[in-house]
Amino acid sequence: MASTKLILLTDKKNKKGESPLYLRIIKHRKKHILSLGIKLQEKDWDEVSCKVKKSHKNSARLNAFIAQKLADAQGLIVEAETKTKTISSQRLKEKVIGITPTNFFTYSEKYTNALLTGQQIATYKRAKAVIEKLKKFTDGKPLYLEDITHTFLQEYEDCCIKEWGNRTNTIHGNLRIIRKILNDAIRDDLMSRDDNPFLKMTLKTESTQRNYLLEEELKTIEELDLSKTPGYKLTRDMFIFACYSGGIRISDLLVLRWKDISDGRLLIRMKKTGGTQMVKLPQKALDILDLYHTDQSFQESFVFPYVTSDKDIDTPLKLHNFVGKKTALCNKNLKEIADLAKIPKKITFHVSRHSFATIALRKGMRIEYVSKLLGHSDLKETQIYAKVINEELDKAMDVFND
Repeated sequence: MASTKLILLTDKKNKKGESPLYLRIIKHRKKHILSLGIKLQEKDWDEVSCKVKKSHKNSARLNAFIAQKLADAQGLIVEAETKTKTISSQRLKEKVIGITPTNFFTYSEKYTNALLTGQQIATYKRAKAVIEKLKKFTDGKPLYLEDITHTFLQEYEDCCIKEWGNRTNTIHGNLRIIRKILNDAIRDDLMSRDDNPFLKMTLKTESTQRNYLLEEELKTIEELDLSKTPGYKLTRDMFIFACYSGGIRISDLLVLRWKDISDGRLLIRMKKTGGTQMVKLPQKALDILDLYHTDQSFQESFVFPYVTSDKDIDTPLKLHNFVGKKTALCNKNLKEIADLAKIPKKITFHVSRHSFATIALRKGMRIEYVSKLLGHSDLKETQIYAKVINEELDKAMDVFND
């Protein structure tokens, strides 16, 4: 229970010898004071009864004013504490003096600015997109933290599904960013934990189909004659290299330098996770490297000739835009390559990771090793591929039903 007391701060006297009168609020041994806008001579204040002495010519009026302010403050405090037991002294102070509630959109800038400062460009753009989408849902009106209730989030979900046609995983990503910002607000004491609407929600996800190539399909792509289309050949070679070198992401492959390869091993500096991984390269991957190593190659030069100058990627924003543009180009090329190889699957560069994982597991590599090579932080991410292999075995056993 919070305690309140009227105190005259005699150490803050003005030139007339008057001291300001404050209301002190103590909660969880933390105190906050707020001014009542009254200044008194020390001789006119009764510290025991917390009243202005009759010696002051306006004592009756001031005491009535003080009593009303104190009653209002205590009423607001009781109301706030009835609603939640976790409210802090700072929040009680804000309730009493009537501070304007925090606008979610204004507060969210703290999070997005931190992402930008930390050079997390992709996450920054995703967060900004989610916030703009939420502004669209609220018709551009202010959205206060206290307005984000369980009901509000349910209505937002319904709008995402029915009006915007969003899938479950898209909505999940949206809500995770909103939840992150609300958790920050709780840590900043701008919102009570009891008011967190996500305590009443379970964020849902759904399994997505993961395309992957079989070894014979990879071999078909490898054997394509693409000499007349060098752009396709470069994309094909990078894709095959990724399939045999631990499923390296295209964002890492585009900026791979010769200094990252030593004694038949590849050092992957993972752009997405920030981690590093050393991979021993199989012969097929080494054969592709031989195709691109020339007398002009040196330690700092790029393995695959997509980056023509360091100036293309010398800032986080430039790098992000460059990777996005080249990924789109490679995926377009892969679609044409799949058509040429008569493979009826939608192939993007990310399929190389799925292909590596399924082929490695099918060849008997331990799932822990596959997980490590893929840079997964949780084995559950890798177990999805093991499930794919088990489903294939189940289908294989159906031959006994024929």
